[in-house]
Amino acid sequence: MARTRPRTDWGLILALGSLWGLSEAAPGLSLRQCASTAAGPLLTGAALFFLAAARAVSSRWQAAAAMAGVAASFKLFDALLPGPPAFPGALGNPVFAIVMEAAAFVLILGLISESAAGTAAGQGLAGGLAALLAAGLFPLVKYATGVAACVTGAGLPLSLYHAPLAAALSALAVPLGFRAGAGLAALAGRPEVPVDSPAQRS
Repeated sequence: MARTRPRTDWGLILALGSLWGLSEAAPGLSLRQCASTAAGPLLTGAALFFLAAARAVSSRWQAAAAMAGVAASFKLFDALLPGPPAFPGALGNPVFAIVMEAAAFVLILGLISESAAGTAAGQGLAGGLAALLAAGLFPLVKYATGVAACVTGAGLPLSLYHAPLAAALSALAVPLGFRAGAGLAALAGRPEVPVDSPAQRS
């Protein structure tokens, strides 16, 4: 008997991407400046929560890429809000962060064994490592947007300064995201198709 796996539910993936985008765009004007608070770690935790939920729906890297695209498009709607951004990277830099979070999540899960990724402890580890990797990559934003990452008074990039908190929050958020995604997938009643069927690529 052929093994089966769920068909990718792109509607659910796009819905999760929209929720991620709303979590990024909702703060609006309040985050259109360098954040000296825990806003960055909170947004990282939220991002990895939604990415984990999508992973529970589909293991395809395209799902994470689609979510990042949707979330980034929501963030760009901030440009329509009244008043100019408080600093030049207020739009481009968060979009870069979204892309790095998605890339870090996909990379870390690709390095963790399937058995470990199926446990809460393994998922928490993946979340913490993905947050640290995303924080470490974010200072490269100046090469992508031309605007350097925000720094502390001592000149340390804020993403690195807040990295431990981002890792701790993400270690909690990712297992919760997997649970939420599995619950949503069950409610959506995803059909299953043979692994060897061409339909699995849909």
